[in-house]
Amino acid sequence: MFIRIFACSLLLTLGTTIALADGSYSRLPDLPNPAVDPILKKEQEDRIAAGGQIINLQLTTGHAPKIMMGTLSLAKALRLDAETPRLLREIAIIRTAGVVGSDYELNQHYGLAKACAYPQAKIQSIQNWRNSTEFDAKERALLAYVDEMTHMGDVSDLTFNEFAKFFSPKEIIEISVTVSSYYGNGLLTKALKIKPEEDGRITYPGKC
Repeated sequence: MFIRIFACSLLLTLGTTIALADGSYSRLPDLPNPAVDPILKKEQEDRIAAGGQIINLQLTTGHAPKIMMGTLSLAKALRLDAETPRLLREIAIIRTAGVVGSDYELNQHYGLAKACAYPQAKIQSIQNWRNSTEFDAKERALLAYVDEMTHMGDVSDLTFNEFAKFFSPKEIIEISVTVSSYYGNGLLTKALKIKPEEDGRITYPGKC
């Protein structure tokens, strides 16, 4: 009986060790390449057809294909259906990623900003925006809101009222959901140690 329990414990331990072995793009094992799961296969085919590339984030979250598709639905809605100008949303995303310290999201969204031909001097100044002259009053109100929202969500009335001078209620929701989504995404990329793409791969750019 003791031997059987010990053997089962050893197998579980070995199984855990194998399951947690780092893959080539995150701390999870690599998925089969090419994909064998039908959900993953279709998503990858659709992504390539739309002009995007298969990136490490989806190669990692693809371990749970249906959950991955749920997160992609929100990402696509934010990228394709939001009315807030894309440059302003990218500014919010890049600042959020900077606050979280997500090298992965910074790498992706610097690439997306470049693909959309946004001013690189402005993009590179986002993390030091308070000391930069690159941003107008509207952008500064946005960045102040992002900074406070990403610090425990404690946005002061002063900051919010200045922000609301420039953005409609619909835009405020779009920006707030964008910030909260990429804050969580940033934490996920850090927790799973998802490696930034070093070969220039970026996700589907969407509408610039």
